[in-house]
Amino acid sequence: MIGNVHDAERQLRLAMLAGHVEALENLLGGRSIFTDQHGNRLSREEDIAAHRSGLLDITAIDFTGDPVVHEYGDTATVCVTADLAGSYDGTEFCGTFAYSRVWLRTNGEWKVILAHCSALLPAG
Repeated sequence: MIGNVHDAERQLRLAMLAGHVEALENLLGGRSIFTDQHGNRLSREEDIAAHRSGLLDITAIDFTGDPVVHEYGDTATVCVTADLAGSYDGTEFCGTFAYSRVWLRTNGEWKVILAHCSALLPAG
């Protein structure tokens, strides 16, 4: 059982890095929606399928700064900035991304129910 949202975030990061589909299935709520940096909305199944098939292969996730976490009973919001590297459909990528996630605790388990990603422009 995941004790708190910080632990859930750590497990999500590790699952994404390892491409651990079973862990992702446990962390994503049944009706979760992920909006990617291009504005595409992905269902839970589509998000997991990208990891399962190898279409998405994340090789690095390095957080820049501390996540901003706010808990509201059985709901929590998380905002985090991360440097990411990997490949999508065989094309390598790297960049800095801002993520916002909404977590819901059901039966003692934290699940992502909504997530959004925005690409950040390099400083300069």
